[in-house]
Amino acid sequence: MEINNTALLGRIIQFHRTVAGLSRIELAQVAGVGKTAIFDIEKGKPTIQLNTLFKLLHALNITLHLDSPLMARFEDSENAKS
Repeated sequence: MEINNTALLGRIIQFHRTVAGLSRIELAQVAGVGKTAIFDIEKGKPTIQLNTLFKLLHALNITLHLDSPLMARFEDSENAKS
């Protein structure tokens, strides 16, 4: 699914949270973030902290995949560093 705005991302996170049976407070505790951050993200606030988003995605078992025509070249360059 292509995510191109914060409102859609917020709805996805809210969907996963509710299906998991978690309140915002419970998700905040599991993810180690403030409950206001959950509210802000679910409401599509455009100025969220990236590390907070990563914590929420991890807590909800959501994987983030980046895709572009250059990703294979990037991966090759990263593998060459190993």
